[in-house]
Amino acid sequence: MVGKESVYVVGVGMTKFEKPGTRDDFDYPQMAREAVINALKDARVSYDEIKAACVGYVYGDSTCGQRALYEVGLSGCPIYNVNNNCSTGSTALIMAKQLIESGRADCVLALGFEKMEKGSLSSKFLDRTNPMDKHIAIMSEISGIGDGPITAQLFGNAALEHMQKYGTKPEHFAKIAYKNHLHSVNNPNSQFQDKYTLEQIINSPKVYGPLTKLQCCPTSDGSAAVILANEDFIRRHNLYNQAVEILAMEMTTDTASTFAEKSCIKLVGYDMTKNAAEKVFASVPYEPSDVDVVELHDCFSANELITYEALGLCLPGQAGQLIDSGNNTYGGKYVINPSGGLISKGHPLGATGLAQCLELSLQLRGEAGRRQVPGAKLALQHNIGLGGAVIVALYKLGFSNGLRRNLVNATVSPDIFQANKVFKIFEVAMKDDKDGLIDKFRGVYGFKIINGPGGAEGYWIINAKTGQGSVEYNGTTKPDVLFTISDTDIVDFISGKLNPQQAFFQGKIKIKGNMGLAMKLPDLQKRAAKKIELLRAKL
Repeated sequence: MVGKESVYVVGVGMTKFEKPGTRDDFDYPQMAREAVINALKDARVSYDEIKAACVGYVYGDSTCGQRALYEVGLSGCPIYNVNNNCSTGSTALIMAKQLIESGRADCVLALGFEKMEKGSLSSKFLDRTNPMDKHIAIMSEISGIGDGPITAQLFGNAALEHMQKYGTKPEHFAKIAYKNHLHSVNNPNSQFQDKYTLEQIINSPKVYGPLTKLQCCPTSDGSAAVILANEDFIRRHNLYNQAVEILAMEMTTDTASTFAEKSCIKLVGYDMTKNAAEKVFASVPYEPSDVDVVELHDCFSANELITYEALGLCLPGQAGQLIDSGNNTYGGKYVINPSGGLISKGHPLGATGLAQCLELSLQLRGEAGRRQVPGAKLALQHNIGLGGAVIVALYKLGFSNGLRRNLVNATVSPDIFQANKVFKIFEVAMKDDKDGLIDKFRGVYGFKIINGPGGAEGYWIINAKTGQGSVEYNGTTKPDVLFTISDTDIVDFISGKLNPQQAFFQGKIKIKGNMGLAMKLPDLQKRAAKKIELLRAKL
C-alpha cells in the first residue's frame, strides 16, 4: 500500500545561546547563517540541495525567514515563515517533515531563531485581543492575579495545585533546576554553564509560588537549524551513518478541558501534552518506558515536573518519586534534558524546539561528548507554547551500523536474487525496443526487492527517461516511483502474470511516488503482450 515517506534528520547546527544583547554582530540574519552553515556542514550538502525551508521566529516582521536565509544563498526555494509561541521551532520542524512526507521535496530545512529583549516576556500588541486572554481569565477565577510575570504565575499556580493535590514539595521543583544546571556544565552552547547547590537554587530570589529565579528559563538570543531528508536523498549522499529517523511526531492544541475543568495544571497544557504523547505512542511499537533520553520544555521547573506525568514517564502524582529516585538523570531510568534544558541552556523561542532535536540527534548518533547518554537508542522530544500548541516527537537511529535498513546492503551481490535475471532480460528488451514503447512510458522506476535468499534486500533502478534506457543495481538516480516487492513475486509482476493493481490491493506490492506512472504498467503489459510471452519463456 502507499505509505508516507520516512523522514530523517541528516544535519543539525546551532549557535551558542546568549543573554540578549551581549554578543556583537548577532542580529537574526547573522545568527541564522551561523546555525544553517553548521547544519549544512554536518549534513555535507550545499544550500542548493535544500528544496524548501520552514523558518520559525516569534519577534520580528514578516519575511524575516527570507532575510535570514538570503545570507546563506539565493536559490529561489520556497520559504515558509512560522510563529507558534514557544513551540515555534518544532512547528517549523513538523511542517518540514510534512513537506517531505507529501513527496513535494526530498530535503527540507527547518530553521529557528530569536533576537529577544532582556527581562520577562510581555505582550507587544496592546490594541488588539491578547491570544492568552482566555487562559489568564481562568487563572484569575481560580487564584487571582498576583505580582510577577504572567507566565510565572501560570506555571507557579500549576506547581501549587500539584503540591496540594499530590503532596509534592518545593524541593522537588528545586531538584529539577539543580539537575538541569548541572547538565549544562557539559554543554558549550548553553547560555549558563554554572553548577549550583540545591540550597543556592532554593534561596535564589522568589518569583512566584515555589518557583525561584534559578528555576525559570532566561530570555535568549540564538538560532538552531535541522536538515530533514527522505531515504532516496540519504542513499544518494551516503548519509546512513548519521540519519536519525523521526518515528512519530504529533501536534495538538487546547481542548475544552483546558478551560472547563478550572485546573491550573490543565491551563498550562497538561492535556495537550498528554494527547500528543498518546498519539505518538499509539503509532509506534514502543511505550514511554522504552525511552532512554528526553528533551522536554522546562520553561519553569514546574512544567518539567508536570510533563513527566503528561508524557507517561510516570503515573499521575508520582513525579516527586521519579525525582527523588534519581530516575531523571544519568544513572537512572531516563536522562531528561541532558542539554541543560531551557532553564540553563536558554530559550530563544523560535530556536528552542530545533535545539531539542539537535541534542537528541547527537545523543542517538553517539556524538554528544561529555553529555552522552550511554546506550541511547530511543529519544523523546516535547515542546510547548501556551495559547496553545504542543509537539511531541520520537526519534531513533535510522540505519543500524550505518547500513541501509530499508534498501540494500551494498555488499549483497545481485546474482543471488531471482529479480536480477528479470532485470537483465528487461535491459535487453529495452535495447531492442523496435516498437517505441519506451517513449510512451518515460520515467525512472525504482524496485526495492525484499525477501531474497536469507532475507536479503536488493535495489534496482530502471531509467527509461532518455534514450533506450538503462538498468542499474544499487543505482543512485532518484526514482519517480518506487515499487517494493518480494523476490518471489517479481517474475510474475514483470511478466504480467501478476496484475499491478491486484498486487497493490492484495498488499503484495507497495508503491511510493508518482502513482500515475505506476498505474501505466497495466497498459504497458497490454501493448507488450508478445514480448512479455517471450520474456516469460526465458524465465
